[in-house]
Amino acid sequence: MTSPLLAFVLLQGPVPKSQPAAVTGKPAPASPIQWSATRPLAIADFLGRPGPSDRLASSTSSDIKANAACRDFVFSGTVQATFDPNLSWFREPKTASAALLRHEQTHFDLTEVYARIMRQKLVGFGAKVNCLKLQPAFNNLTKGVYSEWDREQNRYDQETNHGLNAARQAFWEKQTQTKLEQLKAFAVQ
Repeated sequence: MTSPLLAFVLLQGPVPKSQPAAVTGKPAPASPIQWSATRPLAIADFLGRPGPSDRLASSTSSDIKANAACRDFVFSGTVQATFDPNLSWFREPKTASAALLRHEQTHFDLTEVYARIMRQKLVGFGAKVNCLKLQPAFNNLTKGVYSEWDREQNRYDQETNHGLNAARQAFWEKQTQTKLEQLKAFAVQ
């Protein structure tokens, strides 16, 4: 008899469709970058281009990828904060400032904060979950975290005026680093 396996993957945001480089003549899309304390973003990581209606100086596309499974009725789950180079951009990469890059890095850092919050919630979740009802329970847990994350990202942009308010930007950078430190027990090793 084989072990029962239930697995669910929840991805936040669109998954871009791509064709092989040989067919399109374009370079292959870059792989997502997993958040790391030792690997900050660089301007060269922002490979996308703004659309005609985009008015901002830059944009970061980050994501929280979560999955859960039960094998032999034992729960396991993983959560990753990722950055999509293909959908992230600077309007003028050659003249982008260090301050603008820090603003975008803080967006990615906030994504990691909420990935850690989700990992924290999964610790208690695994002890209580009924593996036969994994999908709805997991979806409810992740939906709440995704909603909080989205509100925080929007509040960050509003309060910093997309990084133009230097005092509020410095506050958010410090606050986000403090949250990362407070949740370091839930960092990916």
